[in-house]
Amino acid sequence: MFKSCWCLCPSAGLSAAKLLKASGLDPVVLEARDRVGGRTFTVQNKEAKWVDLGGAYIGPTQNRILRLAKEYGIKTYKVNEQENLVHYVNGKSYPFKGSLPPMWNPIALMDFNNLFRTMDKMGEEIPRDAPWRAPHAEEWDKMTMQELFEKLCWTRTARRFATLFVNLIVTAEPHEVSALWLLWYVKQCGGIMRICSTTNGGQERKFVGGSNQVSQCMARELGDRVKLQSPVYRIDQTGDMVVVETVDKQTYKAKYVIVATPPALNLKMHFNPELPPLRNQLINRVPMGSVIKCMVYYRENFWRKKGYCGSMVIEEEGAPIGFTLDDTKPDGTVPCIMGLRTQRKLHMNNIKRICEIYSKVLGTDEALHPVHYEEKNWCEEEYSGGCYTAYFPPGILTQFGRVLREPVGKLYFAGTETATEWSGYMEGAVQAGERAAREVMCAMGKLQPNQIWQPEPENDVREVLMHQITSWPLIKKMNNQWRNTLKSLVMNPKHFLP
Repeated sequence: MFKSCWCLCPSAGLSAAKLLKASGLDPVVLEARDRVGGRTFTVQNKEAKWVDLGGAYIGPTQNRILRLAKEYGIKTYKVNEQENLVHYVNGKSYPFKGSLPPMWNPIALMDFNNLFRTMDKMGEEIPRDAPWRAPHAEEWDKMTMQELFEKLCWTRTARRFATLFVNLIVTAEPHEVSALWLLWYVKQCGGIMRICSTTNGGQERKFVGGSNQVSQCMARELGDRVKLQSPVYRIDQTGDMVVVETVDKQTYKAKYVIVATPPALNLKMHFNPELPPLRNQLINRVPMGSVIKCMVYYRENFWRKKGYCGSMVIEEEGAPIGFTLDDTKPDGTVPCIMGLRTQRKLHMNNIKRICEIYSKVLGTDEALHPVHYEEKNWCEEEYSGGCYTAYFPPGILTQFGRVLREPVGKLYFAGTETATEWSGYMEGAVQAGERAAREVMCAMGKLQPNQIWQPEPENDVREVLMHQITSWPLIKKMNNQWRNTLKSLVMNPKHFLP
C-alpha cells in the first residue's frame, strides 16, 4: 500500500496525521495498541462513569491541546481546590492554601525559597529548543539533581521535600536524573510555580468525559487511515520508498515516515540502514519514568465536609502514595481521590495501605471504607514502557540530546519527548506531532524552513500566574517569626541538620 506519509502513533502521530490531511496529503497512522491515545487512557464503567488512568491534566499556556478540545467540543472543568490542601509530615497534618506547603520554621522557609528561586534562575539560561547549548550545560549535565540539592539546600526539610518534588514531576529519583535535564524540564513547562500548581498551573483542568476523547476524535476524523493493532517491526528506507512492516507481516510503502513513540521504543524496531551512532546511543540511554495511578472511590465526599479539597502532599517514607488530587466528577458525583505511586513505592500495591494513609492524613475512619478501586501500572505497558515521560540520566543530554529531533533520511521524530513546550504532557505531544508534520511538508517543498516552528495563539482559558516565587512575600511572613527562631533552633534541631 502506498501513502504519502505514515505516522507511527500514539497521540503525536494522530496530531501529525490530522495536520497532513488538512494540508491535502494522504497520511495513514499505524497504532500498536487496540486503541488510540497512547499514554492517555480513559476507562468507562458503571462504578466510575469515566476515569483517566493515564495523562489527564491540562492548564494555562497549554494552548494546542486546548485548541483541539475546543474544535471537537470537548469541555473542561477545574480540578477542585476550593477547600484546604493538606501537608502530612512527621506524623501530623497541616492544612494550607496555595501551590506549595508552608514551612513554619524560618530557616527551612528560607532554604525552601532559595532552592526553588535558584532552580528557576538557573533555568532562565537554558534554551528551550537546545538545552545542551546552555552556558553551564556540561557542568550541570554531569550533576544529578540529588547532588544539586546537596549543594543548594542547608536543611533536611528542604532536601526531603525536593526529593518528593522530583518524584512527582518526572516519576524518577533525584539521583537518576541530570540536573540540566530536570532544570530544562521545569523551565519549558513555565517554571516551578506553573508545573507545581493546580490553580493556574499544569493540573488546573480535566476534560469532561476523559482525555482520551481528543485522540478518539482525531481518529474518527482520519477514519480508516488509522490502523489499530499494527506494531511496527521493520523500517527499510534503502529504496526510493520507505517500506514499513508490522508484526503481523503487513507491508506498507510511503514517501516519509514519522516515528511518534518514546525514544526507547525505537529499540523494538529494525532499521535498514541502521540508525546513526548518536541516535542509536540515545535510544539506549533514556529510560521511562515509573508510576502507578491509583483511584480510590467513596460513597460520599467526606473530605470536603471536613474542609479539605482532596489534595494531599504526603511526606512519609512508608506511605504508598506521595501526592493526591480530588477526582470527583464536576457535578459532584462519584467521589474519588487520585493518588500517584512512583518508583520507590511501586511495591506497595495494597489498597488497604493506601486507605490507611488517607485516614491518617484526613483524620477520619471514613477513608478506610472505599466502594471501588481502579489502578493503572504504566510500568507494564509494552508500548509505553512507563510514564509520564522519558528522562535523561547524567551526561546524556549534552552527548546525545542534539539528535532527539534530527531526521534520519526520510524518518522524522515526534513524541512528547521531542517537544520544546510542555514536553511530557499532552500539549507536548501535539506540538511535536504538528512540528514533525511541517518538517515533512517542508521536505516535500510545501513549506519554507522558517514555517516549521509556529507559535500557538493564546487560548481563552489562559490565566495569568499570580503567585510567582519571589523573596519578599516569604520574607514578609518571616518577619513575624524571627523572634521565635532561637526557640525553634533549640526545640527542633533536627530541622536544621545537613
